[in-house]
Amino acid sequence: MSQEMIAIFMFATMMVMLFTGQRVFGAIGAVAAIAAIALWGTGGSDIPFSSAMKLMKWYPLLTLPMFIFMGYVLSESRIADDLYKMFHVWMGPVNGGLAIGTIGLMVLISAMNGLSVAGMAIGATIALPELLRRGYDKRMVTGVIQAGSSLGILVPPSVVLVLYAMIARQPVGQLWLAGVVPGLLMAALFVVYIYVRCKLQPALGPALPEEERKVPLAEKLRLLRAGLLPLIIFAAMMVPFINGWTSLVESSAIGALTAFGAAVLKGRMTRKVFEVSVRQTLAISCMFMWIILAALGFGAVFDGLGAVGAIDDLFTERLGLDPWTILILMQLSFILMGTFLDDTAMLVIVAPLYVPLVKLLGFDLIWYGVLYTITTQIAYMTPPFGYNLFLMRAMAPPEITLRDIYSSIAPFVGVMVLALILIMSFPQIALWLPETVYGK
Repeated sequence: MSQEMIAIFMFATMMVMLFTGQRVFGAIGAVAAIAAIALWGTGGSDIPFSSAMKLMKWYPLLTLPMFIFMGYVLSESRIADDLYKMFHVWMGPVNGGLAIGTIGLMVLISAMNGLSVAGMAIGATIALPELLRRGYDKRMVTGVIQAGSSLGILVPPSVVLVLYAMIARQPVGQLWLAGVVPGLLMAALFVVYIYVRCKLQPALGPALPEEERKVPLAEKLRLLRAGLLPLIIFAAMMVPFINGWTSLVESSAIGALTAFGAAVLKGRMTRKVFEVSVRQTLAISCMFMWIILAALGFGAVFDGLGAVGAIDDLFTERLGLDPWTILILMQLSFILMGTFLDDTAMLVIVAPLYVPLVKLLGFDLIWYGVLYTITTQIAYMTPPFGYNLFLMRAMAPPEITLRDIYSSIAPFVGVMVLALILIMSFPQIALWLPETVYGK
């Protein structure tokens, strides 16, 4: 059997296992282990052992529980409530202002968290009831929350970019900085769309009544201070790291301690909040470790097969495809997989093939990490089984139907596709900041 056929058979087997409801790490790891033993006999058993040792030696892996703990502390202690009150007061007088404020809230939550699911939970529990009560169109607001929460995997400290850095062997700091401008660009495009749409159709996002706009300036300034908290946490992590004063792991620990200290100072670090945060951190960290372990084993089999070179030859020599066409096909495959897989599963399934292939095609792996993340955001919101669609359905009130949720995301997916096209056409949007900071 040829290398290409073995690679195709491995992917097909893995996809069948996933469709039958098997856990991601189990499907990937089982295919890798069986293929290794079938190809190399008992010597193939060294692959999972070697992968486990490699995983244990990855010092940056310690950043994952730190960032996850930080996110859950901020979420469970309800610090985000203060942020939403700030946006409510400052943006309420504008048509669509609360929806625009929700996007701002999501950007700040992303800067404190790094996970889209936390932004979704905060948006659905804090912003969604308030927006509906204020007469906002239910399809508009569900789209806003889904789109805004997706920024959590692009704006640093993105956990997804940390995982990509580990698998692609790229500097996390450069990837984080590469995600800043694209993340802010996408948020700005969301804001422009909401503003223009509500300007043309005011009934979709009415302004606050006159009596509610009369908030004393002192109260406005007091609420504005709530917006400083995520900036303080972000600066406490990023400034020492970018200046070389701390390592990535040390910066993640600073972020976790800063978030914990903020919750304590606000009197919200209860026993329940601490217990939930620790339990969720442990559960998600262990899940990530199992998935990375399986991905390393799968990648080792691919390296041993030489499948990446064979597939590159298939695309460029036999089919005559140019590098950009291959890159676009890879992005389309991400969107397809995103209809039934989460971002971590997509990354670890295709990373053994796509990351080396991108390098062979001559593209920058930092830039590609941003493209992958944006495509993942789009996939999260793509029917029929987009990850965010079902998260929203689980959290939304009964009056918001699945049909409402599906129809709400179309314009926001269009905005995200526009952002993806801009960053593919102008790579410096992603690369300018890391090149400036790191002098490359």
